Amino acid sequence: MTILTRYLLRAHIGPFLFAFAALTGLLLVNAVAERLEGLVGKGLPVDIILEAVVLMLPHTIALTLPMALLATVLYTFSELATHNEIVAMSGAGVQPRRLFLPVLFFGLVIGGVTFLFNDRILPEANHRLKNLRSSIQQKSPTFQLNEGVVNLINAGNGVGPYFLRVDVIDPVTSELTRVVIHDMSQQGVRRTTYAARGQMKLNASFTDLHLRLYDGYSYEVNSRKEEEFTRTNFVEQLYVMRGVGDLFEDASTDNRSDREMSIAMLVDSRSRRLAELEGLREEALATARRAVDRALGRGAVSDSARAAPPPFVATAVPGGPVLPRDEVARSVASTSRSEMGRYSTVYRFANQVGVEINKKIVISTSCIIFVLIGVPIGIRFPRGGVNMVIVVSSFVIGVYQVGLTNGEDWADRGLASPFWSMWAPSFLFLALGIFLLSRMGRWTAAVRGSGWREIWLGTRRLASRIPLRPGRRAPA
Repeated sequence: MTILTRYLLRAHIGPFLFAFAALTGLLLVNAVAERLEGLVGKGLPVDIILEAVVLMLPHTIALTLPMALLATVLYTFSELATHNEIVAMSGAGVQPRRLFLPVLFFGLVIGGVTFLFNDRILPEANHRLKNLRSSIQQKSPTFQLNEGVVNLINAGNGVGPYFLRVDVIDPVTSELTRVVIHDMSQQGVRRTTYAARGQMKLNASFTDLHLRLYDGYSYEVNSRKEEEFTRTNFVEQLYVMRGVGDLFEDASTDNRSDREMSIAMLVDSRSRRLAELEGLREEALATARRAVDRALGRGAVSDSARAAPPPFVATAVPGGPVLPRDEVARSVASTSRSEMGRYSTVYRFANQVGVEINKKIVISTSCIIFVLIGVPIGIRFPRGGVNMVIVVSSFVIGVYQVGLTNGEDWADRGLASPFWSMWAPSFLFLALGIFLLSRMGRWTAAVRGSGWREIWLGTRRLASRIPLRPGRRAPA
């Protein structure tokens, strides 16, 4: 390692540690302030509150590592240029591009640390924080359901029981996916409800559970009238379980959301989602073929239809009751709608997993892109000082934040692929960094000039080169 390389690395370590500590402290205080209402006023032990604060720290660190690197590179090279060290190095025969290599190595190290941190430490911290928040919410009281199993709910007023099964529960928004409810609250009546998704909420007195269900149907059988069978389709339904407040016990779960998985877990989860999508496609195709057979009167369906008494023209599912064709059409439409809802839900989850995989890699590789941007900008504008560091860092981080947030939303809604929606900001700044780096050897890193006024004048010169419409003259 040469003297110049050691000097440049030492020049970055101090500012990096300061920027990392300052940014982490600010963002952690903001995160704690947002969740303070859920921690205080519940009689929680001090160690539980401290554990919750500590578990919020990894999410903050995952963001501040790249941010601190960008601010450090901008500040360090701006200071080197301000004190004419870049000019001295150039006079000694050291090209400005030679200064880029040690900093690139520093960025690779920080990027590798960020990747390992986001892949190993952050998912475990998010998982423990979710379980801890569920335990804290139990003091509210609120409800704690287990995913993927049948939850027995006995109401305190003697009503019930209910059997509730949910495949996926979002602990933050209380959104439910693929809900099945077996309702035995009415004597002699058995009702089973299926919904593609829903949302769970308690009433103001924490006694009744309100489930708002979407895209589903329900079956109801009355034991006193065994010949009656009712099926109801709904787009939205409010399902109320009365008198079940504070009956759920605290229980941690091993079920993980996409932000609680490592990349290996995410890849496995995405493979299973894609396989499930393929199964749903085949199921939808089989449903369509059965509908065509019914319409054409072929096979076992045709025999049942001929045996049906007038005045109805009827059809039947093999092994089931004979139904009028209008009822069959409604049944097929309802089944198709339900399958479409299931397909949309699984497709959204598959995209969410793909987004999380790409996001982990994008945040890690952003360290290298920040070096590409920071070195030439710091050399080009030495008189910018701390203000330049703040403005440029805020702009770059803001573009990344907006791009990743909107990209995640577009990918979840199927408007863009997870890859392009996550990598678009990186490709934009990668092209900008390569362009700035290619011109770095042409710049004179002197303190005179290279300030905000020069940026303004350069912008005006660039605007004056834009061709105007015929018949208009450029301003003097």
